[in-house]
Amino acid sequence: MIRGIRAGFVALAAGIVLCGVASAETIHLGAILPLTGPGAVVGTQEMRGIQFAIDAANAKGGVQGNRVEIQFEDNQAKPDQSVLSFNKLVDLQHIPMIFTGYSGPSLAMAPLATRKKVLLVNAGAQSDKLKTASPYLVNTLPSTGDEVAVMAKYLIQQGKKNAVVLFENDAAGIGGRDDFLDLFPKAGGTILAQEPTQFGQTDYRPALLKLAAAKPDVMYVVTTAGMVPLVQQLKQMNPGFLVAGTTFMSDPAAIADPASTGLIHTQVQIDAPPELAAAFKAKFGDDMDFFGRQYYNAAQIILTVLDKILTEKQPVTGETMHDTLFAIRSFQGLIPMEFKSNTATVPIGINMMKDGKDVTLTKVTAE
Repeated sequence: MIRGIRAGFVALAAGIVLCGVASAETIHLGAILPLTGPGAVVGTQEMRGIQFAIDAANAKGGVQGNRVEIQFEDNQAKPDQSVLSFNKLVDLQHIPMIFTGYSGPSLAMAPLATRKKVLLVNAGAQSDKLKTASPYLVNTLPSTGDEVAVMAKYLIQQGKKNAVVLFENDAAGIGGRDDFLDLFPKAGGTILAQEPTQFGQTDYRPALLKLAAAKPDVMYVVTTAGMVPLVQQLKQMNPGFLVAGTTFMSDPAAIADPASTGLIHTQVQIDAPPELAAAFKAKFGDDMDFFGRQYYNAAQIILTVLDKILTEKQPVTGETMHDTLFAIRSFQGLIPMEFKSNTATVPIGINMMKDGKDVTLTKVTAE
């Protein structure tokens, strides 16, 4: 999808004052997501999740009679492009709220969001730095550190005490690696080796061979793209160790690949009712995967926020959206979610990929 297209769903123009206005207005919001490049598979699902939620709301008359539209910008998962898109939406089009994803782009926009009082809603990135990057950046996912803590404890319980780390050399991967290097030894384990990869990389063999030479019990993976070639190359190696990771592993194509059987990962627990999933597939021709569900849920949060703002006859601005979100605090969508801080409290599970399915082995709650 190209940068700047209007998708007929959610774009939100800042400064729309609806107090005392009898006629309906169009509320404009923005989304800055990777719609081309290595992150496009995830970004497209994120876009569809938002579209699906806003489409349904508009079909029922919008929010208190006001249609909601979105302007999508393609950042190719690049921080510099994200900043350009942010400035375009905010300075030229007065957008008060933007959906974002990927850690690097979100962190690059965070200072601008603080300065310009624009609400950023991240439902797909997990760098620990996102938790404190801006009071105007809210995260509907736990941080990588929250997930690592759950997995580190689980691995030790399973007798996996010697680990190696394969990490993506960017904000998300480095943050996840650092968390594992800190939390796995605290849980009772030992780190034997670590190797970096690059975002969008498809040949992992050199790094995998180096890590395998350390003879670990488990290899911990923190990458955000390229899961299909990774699981296939691991299968070819026939490793004698367990492979574990985070929610980033939940790529539907990788789960469906027979090579992924036996891989485990932490997973934010979020499901779609069968009728909702069926309607999504009928509309887009694809299953409603994790990121589709995440961004559908995030859009529902924003619709709830807008409804309260309009009920109270407040202006729709980044500041009122921010304040109203934290005034509501608890949301019941596809997943129970509470904002005790800028990062929501949500359930986390340990999942295993097996025979084309992602099966939950156990569940905990991240605080």
